[in-house]
Amino acid sequence: MNAANDLKRNVHRLLIRSTNWIGDAIMTTPAVRAIRRNFPGARISMLAKPWVAPVFDHSPHVDEVLVYDANGRHRGVGGTIRLARDLRSRRFDAAILLQNAIEAALIALMAGIPKRIGFDTDARRLLLTHPARCTRAIKSIHQTGYYLKMLEGAGLAGGERTLELHLGPEDRRRAGRILADTGMTPPTRLVGLNPSATYGPSKQWFPERYAALGERLHQAFDATMVIFGGPSDRELGRCISGMMRAPVVDLSARTRLGEAMALIERCDAFVTNDSGLMHVAAALNTPLVAIFASTNPVATGPYSETSRVVRAPVDCSPCLKPVCPLPQMGCMQAITVDMVFDAVRDLL
Repeated sequence: MNAANDLKRNVHRLLIRSTNWIGDAIMTTPAVRAIRRNFPGARISMLAKPWVAPVFDHSPHVDEVLVYDANGRHRGVGGTIRLARDLRSRRFDAAILLQNAIEAALIALMAGIPKRIGFDTDARRLLLTHPARCTRAIKSIHQTGYYLKMLEGAGLAGGERTLELHLGPEDRRRAGRILADTGMTPPTRLVGLNPSATYGPSKQWFPERYAALGERLHQAFDATMVIFGGPSDRELGRCISGMMRAPVVDLSARTRLGEAMALIERCDAFVTNDSGLMHVAAALNTPLVAIFASTNPVATGPYSETSRVVRAPVDCSPCLKPVCPLPQMGCMQAITVDMVFDAVRDLL
């Protein structure tokens, strides 16, 4: 019996540990699809943080989503032990750890899961029964391929890199109600603006340029701007909408993730920083323009045929730093409104 058959044998209940960020989770969807193909008869459970769980709520490749509530039931050391005990009671036969930290392997070990698969990163090789070697070459490819290489390194079959994102009917209904409540009805042309991004300000294009872009897009295409953002982006959304005379609806901090995803699906175009919602738009094949400065589009760019990346050829980019050490932030300063407008115009 070869290693792959041995790994698949007697796996009836399988746990997948999700990554902890929305964009990363979406980039694992090709791997999740491949896992289902490797284990077609298994019951597959996805363990995810609360803000990531909606990515998998309607996935046809996952039978249930378990929430890792690190701020509630699973908080602190006691909570970690409680989580491991909860998982142990489900008697999983195998765990595939897409999340790379040593904590993921420790929890799987504490849960008594006999087969534990993942990359040998973060000093966790000894905690895994089927470690996959993470080479420098693997680290340099796009993240969609990175997670598939994990499966291949453990002896499983990989697959194609196409992203997947499945929305629920209720989220689509709520998205429609949100648009109707703001007076936007078809055939209004919608352009989404996503001016926020986690991991620091070096990933964020300037608010005044988002506002100027919105003005240009309204003049050229009679489009209404829809501003997206999470709970911490309320002031940013208010700032940008306040600088615009064009029709704009500010939904910052006003939607849950499922609703935001359904609204992005309705957009005719989406302009975004390197962020989780960028990957949402890519997975939904919404035409999008992604602005990159400090981060690397080769590894984390939008993986879709309806996307364009706008960046400037600055020597120090990508530096991967959350805050630019230079006073002028040259890589972002060099990205002009004209550059982004031209990219959106090409898509529209």
